[in-house]
Amino acid sequence: MTAPGSIVEYLDGGRFICGLVLADTGSRLRLLNQNGREVNLPASRVVTTSTVRNPVDLSRDARIALLKEAADRRSDYTKNIPLQDIWELASEEEQTSFSPNFLAELYFGGDLTDDQSAAFLRAVFSDHFFFKYKNNMVTVHTAEQVEQLRHQHRKEKEKEEILANGARNLQTIMDGEEVSGKQWPDRDRILSWIADYVLFGSEAKQCDLVRQLLKKAGLNRPGDAHELLVRAGVWGRDENIPLLKAEQPIEFVPELLTHALSFADPTAELLLTDPRRQDFRDLDIFTIDGAATRDYDDALHVEQHEDGVLVGIHITDVSHFISPRDPLFTEAMERATSLYFPEGQIPMLPRELSQGVFSLIKDKIRPAISFLVKLSPNAEIISSKIVPSVIRVKRRLSYSEVDRIMEEDSDLRLLNTIRKKLRLQRVERGALLLSFPDVNIYVDNHGRVTIHLSAVDSPARNLVSEFMILANGVAADYLSGQEAPGLFRSQPPPRKRLISGVQNSLQDIACQRRFLARGELTVHPKPHSGLGLNSYTTVTSPIRRFLDMVIQMQISNMIHGRGILFSADECKTFAGTIQQKLGRANTVRQQRHRYWILRYLEGQVGDMVSALVVGHGPKRVNLILLDCLFDIDLPPNPAFPVEPGDTVKVRIARVNARDNSFRAEW
Repeated sequence: MTAPGSIVEYLDGGRFICGLVLADTGSRLRLLNQNGREVNLPASRVVTTSTVRNPVDLSRDARIALLKEAADRRSDYTKNIPLQDIWELASEEEQTSFSPNFLAELYFGGDLTDDQSAAFLRAVFSDHFFFKYKNNMVTVHTAEQVEQLRHQHRKEKEKEEILANGARNLQTIMDGEEVSGKQWPDRDRILSWIADYVLFGSEAKQCDLVRQLLKKAGLNRPGDAHELLVRAGVWGRDENIPLLKAEQPIEFVPELLTHALSFADPTAELLLTDPRRQDFRDLDIFTIDGAATRDYDDALHVEQHEDGVLVGIHITDVSHFISPRDPLFTEAMERATSLYFPEGQIPMLPRELSQGVFSLIKDKIRPAISFLVKLSPNAEIISSKIVPSVIRVKRRLSYSEVDRIMEEDSDLRLLNTIRKKLRLQRVERGALLLSFPDVNIYVDNHGRVTIHLSAVDSPARNLVSEFMILANGVAADYLSGQEAPGLFRSQPPPRKRLISGVQNSLQDIACQRRFLARGELTVHPKPHSGLGLNSYTTVTSPIRRFLDMVIQMQISNMIHGRGILFSADECKTFAGTIQQKLGRANTVRQQRHRYWILRYLEGQVGDMVSALVVGHGPKRVNLILLDCLFDIDLPPNPAFPVEPGDTVKVRIARVNARDNSFRAEW
């Protein structure tokens, strides 16, 4: 029992409060505390109890004055207690736990007063580095524990400063004012934490701290953190978030860029020191690409012979410059492919190479791997060979230019005749021509988005495509004929065949795409149903695709008489890596394409737009918006029945590209 008149101390909100005991009911004490409040306090909350009994018949004001004087004395004592000195003395003892009074006497000496004893415990509670109070005993911390607690304290103080300064500066940024690194030294570090949090959520390293920081800054709404990064200049308003989330490499490290600059334009004399490399500089070789293309990896030439036609498909010889031991090879394997977005390109190889030394630039001497294919008048393959060569591109043509001059240019006219026959042969072997229009997205300097569709089966585009397929098929046949491992693309027959022939409607093609079997990448050849070929690989884009680089190196090694470069096991490893990295890249590409389509559609909210009905089920109607080929689903409308193939009008109700949200209505 605690006698009335005793002064007890208890903790309230982390602060010590003195109270005068008025009565003890057993489990609770009735007190008047130093703040003038009467309290029913659980006995378990009492930290210290005085040995001196004070008169209980004092007036209320006198009691409060008594308590305040005691609290002030104890506070004054506490300020002067050298807790570290006491700890050092106690650390020399063999035991690790002591009574509070024993330790207090090391400083105050014998005959402790109640105020001195209470002051020592106040010091222990306020500075938790050296001692721990529990069950009426004080435990002495080890030196290691003291250092750990001090380190933790420093981190907590740093966190408090980060939260206080950070919240204030984040609010300033959101108000549209600039905050420099000089004004806020932690600026870049904290903004990078926030960027990681926006990208990776709860998986971000500083997730909890960022959440507290944003909450303290009042940035609690969805999208606030993203908008903050835009206003801070960390991200652009149309930042490629899928690219950042995927952690796809973007920039090249300085060492790689320096290495790339070490490659010089080769001379014909140097290249022809290779006895197997043939000199094709006199041939009328030309490139056909988009008007904005700068990385040229393939070129063509054609010769009319009495017994048929010789087509040359010339691919830039990357294997002349780099080997599997080159760091550029490792970098290309990590990236897997070049990525193209409306806002720019992320190349697989540094631009100094992909648009420079490795590119088949007009009038430049270049090493190539040339596929020389002899075709009959019916475009049947009579013979083919693959040779290392030296070429000089004589003409650089664009798709639109080729479409315009095709009938006037004898070489182009001849190639066009052949490509029609090659295409028809593949269709007769079961190939599916899924000529979905290209969605060309343009973003101007003000962020305005426009879209126009272009046919992928224009004569010029189809011509290039058909001869690249021819070269890739020849490459696959060569590897399989030599029983060499490679990276072969294959595709089982579609789960359901809906189309045939050359001409098919947009609706039929869209439906057929839903039933295509997944493509495979194997070390040994298997049929490719979609292309109508028994074996297929890709070798025609070695500066844009890692798979093509590997196949070119394999073939180059073999045609130089050096045998197989990559074993079957190595090819299996490449296949696994390529599938993983291409999966990542394709996800980024698809999500970014969707973002720009949605940005385009944001400008059409409230408008009625044309859509093609592709499919109809009991719960959903699938449509394609015709101006941008965007897939949407709507619930059936009994008042407005539709059938596949119908063209209808739908209303764009809501679009938010940043949130990846879209809603349309009948």
